[in-house]
Amino acid sequence: MTEIKLSQRLQAIANFVPQNARLADIGSDHAFLPTYLVQQKKINYAVAGEVVQGPFEIAKRHVEEADLHNEIYVRKANGLAAINEQDGIDTIVIAGMGGILITEILSKDKPLLNGVSRLILQPNNHEDTLRRWLLAHDFVISHESILLEAGKFYEIIVAVPKKQHPELLTELSVTEYLFGPILLTKKTAIFRQKWEKELRTLNKILAKLPQNQHQKREDLEEKKQRIEEVLSEN
Repeated sequence: MTEIKLSQRLQAIANFVPQNARLADIGSDHAFLPTYLVQQKKINYAVAGEVVQGPFEIAKRHVEEADLHNEIYVRKANGLAAINEQDGIDTIVIAGMGGILITEILSKDKPLLNGVSRLILQPNNHEDTLRRWLLAHDFVISHESILLEAGKFYEIIVAVPKKQHPELLTELSVTEYLFGPILLTKKTAIFRQKWEKELRTLNKILAKLPQNQHQKREDLEEKKQRIEEVLSEN
């Protein structure tokens, strides 16, 4: 059986999966993540969900080739509909999608989140929207990470049920929603790189924006000011 080698992004996600978790990987990207975790003996039960036939077939084939069909169940379904109560899922990964789409997936089958103790989410954009959804739906943020791979910045957000973790922040400021409450406390070199790039992009947009687009200009200027303030702080 060939051992899976994960990308830097997927490895960072794998590091947040608890030992012996019962995992659901929604939008499973060839089932690489659950296959790796089973091979590493970190988990022994996973559901890999795919909504499109082609990726579903590929994931299924990869699991069969790894001889892990008794540990990983590949299912064709939309979002969280891939899991059921009998699976006893306690950890859900949704990665490589837009933040708004992730909120839609979580909202559509919210009752399936009952009993889940950890969400590991990697949005490609709209991270602030996702953070707002989490805190509005009884989750709090326990961990965050940012990385740069192949020229792209990725943020990973780990959320846990609010009722189980009263010690964590249940309210965030506008700045914390935008930058991430935990990422803000660390301000790593990659964090600074991301927001310096965003600042350059905003300046280019503002330079070309027609003067009559007052509301858009005001919104962009506000975001620019927040970025400048955060980058100026140690």
